[in-house]
Amino acid sequence: TGRSWWSWCSTVTPRWTSLTTRERPPSITLSRGTIPRCCRCAEMIVSMDSSQIHSKDPRYGASPLHWAKNAEMARMLLKRGCDVNSTSSAGNTALHVAVMRNRFDCVMVLLTYGANADARGEHGNTPLHLAMSKDNVEMIKALIVFGAEVDAPNDFGETPTFIASKISKLVTRKALLTLLRTVGAEYRFPHIPGVPTEQGSAASHHPIFSLERAQPPPISLNNLELQDLMHISRARKPAFILSSTRDEKRTHDHLLCLDGGGVKGLVIIQLLIAIEKASGVAAKDLFDWVAGTSTGGILALAILHSKSMAYMRGVYFRMKDEVFRGSRPYESGPLEEFLKREFGEHTKMTDVKKPKVMLTGTLSDRQPAELHLFRNYDAPESVREPRFSQNINLRPPTLPADQLVWRAARSSGAAPTYFRPNGRFLDGGLLANNPTLDAMTEIHEYNQDLIRKGQGNKVKKLSIVVSLGTGRSPQVPVTCVDVFRPSNPWELAKTVFGAKELGKMVVDCCTDPDGRAVDRARAWCEMVGIQYFRLNPQLGTDIMLDEVSDTVLVNALWETEVYIYEHREEFQKLIQLLLSP
Repeated sequence: TGRSWWSWCSTVTPRWTSLTTRERPPSITLSRGTIPRCCRCAEMIVSMDSSQIHSKDPRYGASPLHWAKNAEMARMLLKRGCDVNSTSSAGNTALHVAVMRNRFDCVMVLLTYGANADARGEHGNTPLHLAMSKDNVEMIKALIVFGAEVDAPNDFGETPTFIASKISKLVTRKALLTLLRTVGAEYRFPHIPGVPTEQGSAASHHPIFSLERAQPPPISLNNLELQDLMHISRARKPAFILSSTRDEKRTHDHLLCLDGGGVKGLVIIQLLIAIEKASGVAAKDLFDWVAGTSTGGILALAILHSKSMAYMRGVYFRMKDEVFRGSRPYESGPLEEFLKREFGEHTKMTDVKKPKVMLTGTLSDRQPAELHLFRNYDAPESVREPRFSQNINLRPPTLPADQLVWRAARSSGAAPTYFRPNGRFLDGGLLANNPTLDAMTEIHEYNQDLIRKGQGNKVKKLSIVVSLGTGRSPQVPVTCVDVFRPSNPWELAKTVFGAKELGKMVVDCCTDPDGRAVDRARAWCEMVGIQYFRLNPQLGTDIMLDEVSDTVLVNALWETEVYIYEHREEFQKLIQLLLSP
């Protein structure tokens, strides 16, 4: 028939799922594993002939990935080496097809495996152009937070914003335009030859997916929705991009501090992407010191080992489904395998020396527990001295030259009730979920140690502190935190509820990275003449450390994009200071 194995696999699922539950044989009922069986079938064929993964459909020139109708199939093909940005004969990538078919789960898999969100397909349309014609706001958000440009014109000169303005449903149209306006989307009229630009003629809706190219007729400017768009400001393409020229011999140090927060580390990643994009310089070259707790510690190590933040964003989306499986506490194996895969099983902390990195951990083999810093440099002499008279035998921490990177990351992220302790270490967030003050103290002690050793010429004054959070949860009222001896069933229920709320409040107070922790850091910096920047977006919902919903996390990143746009002047000031000698 000329049909390839993967086109057959892709059509098998819809035929089965089109039947009602009663009509389906038990062996192919969706709840009994229809989709996984299709994936296994395809995987067996690829195992027998690996060249099939790179084959092309003779009719459409499409790769197996273009035919994938579900996330499981797409994920399997990508793990087997299928090119995520392979194009069909029409010039469309698998991401274009997934968007056209309104498959949000496939879109997320493709984006997290590195699909180009700005790839130009048929008629010059990017995936965002196609998404605007679909009533799927979450898919539009996902494309934008993964880097899709909101003002890129297609072959007709139409931007995604313009296409959004032509959607027939008034409610959807206004929602999309409001959505784009919050991140600074620019409205741009398509230019038509022979028509003066100032007249702003625009194209009416045309069949984006049709094979025939048709020149769309102009429409009037009297459309109120189009007039409303005229004041939309310049786009996410940061208006504050500055020269990336910087003095490699600068006389002051810059400190970057990254909060803990589990999978909400995606917020930090999005903030770092904005900083790197605006400056044109990698975070590794912008900062001399990087401190991190838990997920912030993992990202600090990613910066140290020159991993791009765009790559880490995809890694986090893929990792969450591997690590947060089952019930708490989660198995440590998947997390440890992830860390070994990213940083190497035998890599030591001192293998890469710049920038200087410190990760927080909690030594739990003593009472009171102590904060420990995993470093890629030798600790200052004052830190090596014991704080208490040693009447008990306590094993000293591993030296930086012997400390495995993946173990340091695992120790810093051993959140109680989420993962079991890593030996004697618990999550650093118990004592320093916001590591800013501890990092500044460490830098001061390090410099004082240099002076005592007669190496004062190596001391550099700290001039900039940048603290990145994982998003602020909304404040909610608490009705009762009273715990007492109950005398009746009603009071018993009240006591149980109060104990639960009190326990949550104690944990939140211990691990709060905002509030007074930020106030103290800002006050300290102001007293000694250090520029302090705290960047932490307000989130609309309380997101758990182990959240796995793509929709919830995409919304958090969207709120981060809105925050970046609304605080663009603060970002501009920060970039100017970071790039100054």
